[in-house]
Order: sequence, then structure tokens, then C-alpha cells
Amino acid sequence: MYAIIATGGKQYKVSEGDVIKVEKLDVEEGSTVTFDSVIAVSNDSLKVGADVANASVSATVMEQGRDRKIIVYKYKRKTGYHKKNGHRQAYTRVKIDKINA
Repeated sequence: MYAIIATGGKQYKVSEGDVIKVEKLDVEEGSTVTFDSVIAVSNDSLKVGADVANASVSATVMEQGRDRKIIVYKYKRKTGYHKKNGHRQAYTRVKIDKINA
């Protein structure tokens, strides 16, 4: 059984027991979070739309963290323009506990 959920502007295909890294959620480590925006659920047949209107996915927050640094380098030739910048994206690692369909 799997479900497709949407969070942080992205979509994830999850099953029970999966550990995924999503965009930062404002919750503490060890707490439970519920994803209500379920797009599809598949047990043996795929259910979408009104069939999954009341479906949800519950997960436990394992870790809050920041990814490795990404270097952003802007350069324009012949003008002497160059700019170096770094970025570390915040994330939340969650473990999928239950798919309520």
C-alpha cells in the first residue's frame, strides 16, 4: 500500500515505514505530524479525487536539520562581474507511521 502526499510544494510517494526528507516543518522532534493533502492512495487499485477526500498520512518527526551547502556562482564575462553565494536548505526528516485511507 502506498500514498502520494503533497507538502512543501513537492509530491512524495510514501509507504508505511518509509523515512523521507521534506521541506522544513515547524514541529519539534519526536512529535507526530499529519499530512492531510493526500493526492492518491493505492491498495490494489488506485484511488484519486473524491475517493481520497478524507484520507490522511500520519508520521513521526525524527530530525530537524540543514542540508549540505550549495554554491551559487554568478558570472558575466568581459565586465568583471562575479558573485559567489552559498545556501543551506532546512529540512525535516519524518518516518511514515500509518496511511489512513
